[in-house]
Amino acid sequence: MKRTEVLLVAGAGGVGKTTLAAAAAVVSADAGVSTLVITVDPARRLGDALGIGGLGNRPVDVADRAQLWAAMLDVTASWEAIVTRHAEPEVARRLVANPYFRAIADRFPAAQAYAAGEQMADYVDSGAWDRVIVDTPPSVGGIDFVLAPGAMSELIGGRLLTWLTGAGIPGRRALYRITAKPMLRLADTVLGGPLLEDIAEFLLDLRTLYDGLSSRASEVERLLRNARTVLVTTASPTPLREVRRFLDELPAAALEPAAVIFNRALPASWGGATPPTDVDGIDRAAWTALHDNLVRWGAEARHEADTRRQFAAAYRVPVATVPLLTSPPTDLDGLAGLVDAAPDLARALLG
Repeated sequence: MKRTEVLLVAGAGGVGKTTLAAAAAVVSADAGVSTLVITVDPARRLGDALGIGGLGNRPVDVADRAQLWAAMLDVTASWEAIVTRHAEPEVARRLVANPYFRAIADRFPAAQAYAAGEQMADYVDSGAWDRVIVDTPPSVGGIDFVLAPGAMSELIGGRLLTWLTGAGIPGRRALYRITAKPMLRLADTVLGGPLLEDIAEFLLDLRTLYDGLSSRASEVERLLRNARTVLVTTASPTPLREVRRFLDELPAAALEPAAVIFNRALPASWGGATPPTDVDGIDRAAWTALHDNLVRWGAEARHEADTRRQFAAAYRVPVATVPLLTSPPTDLDGLAGLVDAAPDLARALLG
């Protein structure tokens, strides 16, 4: 069975991460590598970048690119598949219908990130593609995604749930044991017995997922450790802070970044730009405005260049830059052209 390469494109929201993931996918497919690009971003930017709509868990082929497919995580459908895989049929039916389960699956960031990891693993295990590119969720710069397998195992097998449901995998008779706990009996007077029993039943069913989910989580963690990880940022303080946090926490997940990509970089030539000295025929106010504009943007270009140098020196990680564009790419050829416009980008993304 062939080995499928995995590329994780991570970073804060709003830095062009999805566009770069799509660009990497187009270039990969153009090189003859069968490629699937998936997004966990609910904003649906991947479909916009590739010029297609209606993305879901089922990959669709991208027109005009024979080796390119795309998909978008459907969290609810993914969790229904997870429950069906790891639970007995009766338990699976109860969980899928349980409003507490659906609330966690739809709103709990770690649950969404874990679903993305399992879905990624399913695509890889299928062997249908040579490369799977993941546009990770923007939550905390993508940290939630790489830590989600461990977080979900801890949630379902952790001390609190074990204390509530008992040390062993509980049966239905444990319902009374849960609701009889002093703390929950107090809650019973506030919430009412039926509501508390619904919560207890949910906790019991959730515990039965532990063995299967824990084993699968270990497989997802292995895939993440072997993946190529690329971080996308700009020189702005907020996204850069998230990338620094990601790099500081990566060792705990046994991940090593292949590159950090600084997107929307100002041209280096702006740093040395000087205002014209011949002002004949130029209105004085217009010349002053031009002068101030050149000085301001020149200073910003130098600041960005200094930031990139300092960052590369501090973290000893390869750095690539993508120039600022007047407008983002709107078609497949534009995405491929984005990579062509940045000499180091293809190597940073795909190795």
